[in-house]
Amino acid sequence: MILDGKCPTGPIETSWDRHRFDMKLVNPANKRKYKILMVGTGLGGGAGAATLGELGYNVECFCYQDSARRAHSIAAQGGINAAKAYPNDGDSIRRLFYDTIKGGDFRAREADVWRLSQVSNNIIDQCVAQGVPFARDYAGYLVNRSFGGAQVSRTFYARGQTGQQLLIGAYQSLSRQVKAGKVKIHNRREMLDLVVVDGHAKGITCRNLITGEIESHWGDAVVLATGGYVNVFYLSTNAMGSSVTANWKAAKKGAFFANPCYTQIHPTCIPVTGDHQSKLTLMSESLRNDGRVWVPKKAGDKRPANEIPEDERDYYLETKYPSFGNLVPRDVASRNAKLQADAGKGVGASGYAVNLDFRDAIKRDGEKAIRERYGNLFQMYEKIVDEDAYKVPMRIYPAPHYCMGGLWVDYELQSNVPGLFVLGEANFSVHGANRLGASALMQGLSDGYFVIPYTIGPYLASTTPGAVTTDHDAFKESKAQVEANIEKLRNIKGNKTPFEFHRELGKIMWDNVGMARSEESLKKALTEIPKLREEFWQNLKCVGNDKEVNQQLENAGRVADFLEFAEVLAFDALNRKESCGGHFRVESQTEEGEALRDDENYAYVAAWEYKGEGKAPELHKEPLKFENIHLAQRSYK
Repeated sequence: MILDGKCPTGPIETSWDRHRFDMKLVNPANKRKYKILMVGTGLGGGAGAATLGELGYNVECFCYQDSARRAHSIAAQGGINAAKAYPNDGDSIRRLFYDTIKGGDFRAREADVWRLSQVSNNIIDQCVAQGVPFARDYAGYLVNRSFGGAQVSRTFYARGQTGQQLLIGAYQSLSRQVKAGKVKIHNRREMLDLVVVDGHAKGITCRNLITGEIESHWGDAVVLATGGYVNVFYLSTNAMGSSVTANWKAAKKGAFFANPCYTQIHPTCIPVTGDHQSKLTLMSESLRNDGRVWVPKKAGDKRPANEIPEDERDYYLETKYPSFGNLVPRDVASRNAKLQADAGKGVGASGYAVNLDFRDAIKRDGEKAIRERYGNLFQMYEKIVDEDAYKVPMRIYPAPHYCMGGLWVDYELQSNVPGLFVLGEANFSVHGANRLGASALMQGLSDGYFVIPYTIGPYLASTTPGAVTTDHDAFKESKAQVEANIEKLRNIKGNKTPFEFHRELGKIMWDNVGMARSEESLKKALTEIPKLREEFWQNLKCVGNDKEVNQQLENAGRVADFLEFAEVLAFDALNRKESCGGHFRVESQTEEGEALRDDENYAYVAAWEYKGEGKAPELHKEPLKFENIHLAQRSYK
């Protein structure tokens, strides 16, 4: 099937404005008749629920955390992009558009990226009005810093706590609508199924994580804003509760999963220290503004960093990419760090780390200035590593961080299942094969504040409010299936915990579907994943009662979904016989070791349809057209 993204035609500069004008509207009196289910309360879900409530819709919000404020968006550190051009350094909406398309290695839709770039400025205005404490200069003006993949300073920030501050802003707006009675929040609920009636999404089935009760909820439309799936690698920078479950349940009900192989390995994370770890910690990419990345020139040099003289240090990013230096995009920085470690130049006890050194920045600007910019990040590093990064270089190494893939959506953020909309990291729409730093927060707030409030209208205008409720047989069937699956997990009574299976899956994925992928490694993964899944259903140990708080049961369900989804991810990576962005096939690289695209055969969105247990997924394609930016080999030199 050839998919239609419903992208506007004509001049891209006016595409979003024209599309908004052409869409059907729901009048204010009728908005009160509709109910929308919002799954997830991060920046996409929180902003979306608040804005839809403000418009007059009835919204029910669901999150597995004990508070909407604990969504994983809170963990974002470095900043949020916008094309305000305050530093007067040549930035513009078109340049942000260009950098995002190029940064994603020409594997994103032009129309979606233009819209994201256009509304980025509205986001900053909205957040300032909410009181988000962005950094300011002495005169009180908002200040910007640079991020990877750009030669301008367009990133607004609140020290290293930008995600937290933006989420508080969205949460305040959400709380206002809760007070007004337009939004109802269901905390400690996990979506375990999508209810589809006559081909349309009409509700969800979820588990109350406190009582264990299986609940049914109906809505005239369902919106998923449930984040990403990189915990398929087990160790990642994501919260441990982050999973693929909501998206995968939707996929099993007919929603196409787009570009699952596009995962991002973040270059600046605290390195792995052993098997005892259950997650990894991000060090913001903003640190690369002032920190210089280097390794010893000589392989096997294990001297302390401060004892290695300047002429024996290899500032490899600055040497290899003089135009961008340490601010190359994340996929480029990550691959080069791996190359240094593979060559025996890695630092630290494991050899899988590189130095991020602030010595020269402190000499230039003073320690006080560096503390003001990144103080909480240095404090966090010291608490974890027990080293003072003002005196010795940080040690960093790439780690799984973000997914550019997600459920397929059209220009209106609607999946191929009518009535199912998808926001933020849960969809595939704007980042292509690599996300530029500080663009995740931008996408979440763009989708929530400025896109879904418009694009959900045409669908609702064509439906009868309240036509399907929980009395429908589809809800009863869904509830029975969820209860049967929980009972199946509990009755295996094997010897291995969900965490043990998750760790084994993560090793398979990292070793074979990680930073470098080959036909051989991907075929190996596709052999090992089904074996591990079979063992899971025969040897899982899931103790406790399903009528109470039971985190082992929660994790068992999430791991079961990862074990199914991982196969689709590897399948997509095997099918895409090119390198692009974060998807690096060792068979497809330039003489200089850079990603080598195959535009003739792979300039498309790969959307996979679930065909049933034990069956290969079916590929559907959406061709990508580039009418405003010329396709070219990426270069950051």
